[in-house]
Parts: sequence; C-alpha cells; structure tokens
Amino acid sequence: MTDAELAHAIAGEAGTLLLELRRGRAPGRALGDAGDREAQALIAARLAAARPDDFVLSEEAADDPARCAASRLWVVDPLDGTAEYAEGRDDWAVHIGLSIDGAPAAGAVALPARGLVIATDAPPPPAPLHQPPRMVVSRSRAPHECPGIAAAIGAELVPMGSAGAKAMAVVLGEADIYLHSGGQYVWDNCAPAAVALAAGLHVSRLDGSPLVYNCVDTYLPDLLICRPELAEPVLRLVRG
Repeated sequence: MTDAELAHAIAGEAGTLLLELRRGRAPGRALGDAGDREAQALIAARLAAARPDDFVLSEEAADDPARCAASRLWVVDPLDGTAEYAEGRDDWAVHIGLSIDGAPAAGAVALPARGLVIATDAPPPPAPLHQPPRMVVSRSRAPHECPGIAAAIGAELVPMGSAGAKAMAVVLGEADIYLHSGGQYVWDNCAPAAVALAAGLHVSRLDGSPLVYNCVDTYLPDLLICRPELAEPVLRLVRG
C-alpha cells in the first residue's frame, strides 16, 4: 500500500468510527472529547502497524522531539472541527498527512458526514471558477483581511466550520479561495495542503513562501489555498 493509499484508508476508517460514535448520542462536549480520543487511538494503531519506523505528530498525543531529525513525519488531526462534530454539523474532517523532508507529500482528508475521502492518490479534477469567486471563511472568526480582499476582487464570503472542510471546499470546486491568518498548527493544514497540491491548486503562506513541516515549533499560523489564477491577486492584496 502506498503512503497515499494508506492515508486514504485510515482517514476513511476513522471517519466511519466517528459517525458510529455520534449516532444516538447527545450533542455536547463529552461527545467531542470521545471523538478526539477514539479516533486518535485508531489512527495511532493503524500507523504503528503499517509504518512502524515513521514518526507521528498528532494534536491529540504527546510530541516526541526526536521527530525533528526524521525525514518522514505523519501529521494527524483525528477530528478537525471538534465543535462542529459535537454540534451534529457536517463541516468537520479527519486529517492524515505525511511530510517528507518538511514538505507535504501525501495525505487524505475525510469529510465523513458527507461520505467523502479526498486524497492525494486520486484528487478530483479542476472545476470551473465561480463567478463571482467564493471565499470560505471561519463561521466564528473570519480573518480580518478577508472582507477587504473579497470586496477588492468581488468575491462572496462563505462561512464554514473546520479547516479541512474549508480547504476541501476549494479542492472539490465548491469554493475558490481559502485564506487563513488567525493561527493554526501543523495538524490543521498538512493533510489539506498535500491534497490541494495534488489537485493542482496554489498552496502557500501569506507571504508566498511554502508551508514547511517538522519544525520544532508546531505553530504554522497562516496559509492560502486557492485557484492558481487567483493566487497573485490575493497575495498582492495581502501584502498591500
């Protein structure tokens, strides 16, 4: 099984577990905590069995500093959008990403409530650009740059939940731009970045530099995932 196929399989299995866990249970924090815990246990076990020599960095597990000297690092968010999951919404995800020498190399993002797993082994084909363009933003704390950028390029703002759901909206052609500046960690964007790159999209920091993984600091605060033809106008507006 290739790395991409493995990520695809594990993300799908974790998504199924999370759906089954949520079925018949009351919404709330206890459900979200259980989802984080049980998805983490499944993913850790699957990666340990399939790639025992690789390091794993997860939002829901202790960090091993020895990973910084490794070429291969799996970067995992067992439940991206815990609040959305616990509320019974659809806009949450499972992230299984692999960085090789610091670059997002393979991965999968599951959108279990939609019955989808989008992975680097079979990314969807490009979709037509929306007119006007659609920019996905957080439903609770949209980056301060987004309203001005949207106004400048005539884009429509579309509120949405988790980082994975927003990134995959662009990959699936449901939106055209995902810009984030409010602070993220590597597990929020490694798998989405790998999938977006495989789909031919622009992926970068807001200064235009590449996303780099397996640094000592797990904070990776900003990113842009968008249609390639929109990258330069958006980055120019960010710089301005």
